Amino acid sequence: MKYMGSKNRIAKHILPIMLAERKPNQWWVEPFVGGANMIDKVGGLRIGGEFNKYIANMWIELEKGWIPKNNYTKQEYDFIKNNKDNCLHETGYVGICCSYSGKWFGGFAGKVTTKQGIRDYQDEAHRHLLNQVKNIKGIQFKHSSYDELEIPNNSIIYCDPPYDGTTRYKDSFDSSKFWQWCREKAKQGHQIFISEYNAPDDFECLWQQEVKSSLSANGIAGGNKVSVEKLFRYK
Repeated sequence: MKYMGSKNRIAKHILPIMLAERKPNQWWVEPFVGGANMIDKVGGLRIGGEFNKYIANMWIELEKGWIPKNNYTKQEYDFIKNNKDNCLHETGYVGICCSYSGKWFGGFAGKVTTKQGIRDYQDEAHRHLLNQVKNIKGIQFKHSSYDELEIPNNSIIYCDPPYDGTTRYKDSFDSSKFWQWCREKAKQGHQIFISEYNAPDDFECLWQQEVKSSLSANGIAGGNKVSVEKLFRYK
């Protein structure tokens, strides 16, 4: 699923690091599941938490078998944007898959004429999502904030929080509170990993790489910017 700040392109690099010591029947938990572009590549027991209730309900219904239609008009897009609670899961789909760069209601994306011909952004998003749906069966998706998500004992927790100083669908995020929560979870016996550009000194960097992204460290969204993605773990 095309999603702002997606880790789809780096999953092949960081998943082996995080799964290296996974035990049988150990839960994989993502408190910021977003576009589910990491959890869909993990097998076994999985929980995906999401604070945005529309996106959370979208995944819940998709896992049950709901299939969204593959084309929305600009009028339908605007109506859903202005009446978000009419159908939570459809709002979640339209807000991401019918918007440019996977940014939450970041502008209607339809058919456009390019140098290569006509490009249908919605059709692309729909096809990609249907391919992804095959890999989310059995995931327990939940509408929850990260700090209220019920996490089984001794889980592997992967966090992809709103990056400090960048744009996401939620404008405010208490990074200091989040890092303290990570410390507490590690001390409780969980293996916790965090994707971020930077981290406090008591977290070690396990991996880093320059990547082009629609979400950059300077806080500007849209287009391609080069940033250094990093994976951290509490020391």
